[in-house]
Amino acid sequence: MDKTAVNPWPWSLKFGYNQAEIVEGGRRQLVCAGQTSVDAEGNPQHAGDMRAQMTLALDNLEVVLRAADMSFVNITRLGIYAMDVDEALKNFDLLGIRFGPLNAAPPMTLLGVARLALPPLMFEIEATAVA
Repeated sequence: MDKTAVNPWPWSLKFGYNQAEIVEGGRRQLVCAGQTSVDAEGNPQHAGDMRAQMTLALDNLEVVLRAADMSFVNITRLGIYAMDVDEALKNFDLLGIRFGPLNAAPPMTLLGVARLALPPLMFEIEATAVA
């Protein structure tokens, strides 16, 4: 699979994402449900701690990707939902830690929401991946 960044304006690169990507040569597409800060039984974890919730949501996304024989490098789109956008942005270094070493900057959208599926949850991340 080849991904070519499309950035008519370079400002998004400062935030760690491309405006768009052209994906060529992919054979399989994975569409992931939103991943949150829950344990293996679906119980919410880390109430009130945005950084810990983001970390576990990213860990859970990685588990889903691995189950499909993929990784963060295969992601072509992210949708991110946060109860507190400012608090999420303070912890966006967590995404840089995961994607930066892979030289990956998938297009993404960050939305502030009034609530998520379960009241203790503050952060959710969904992804589309191609291999």
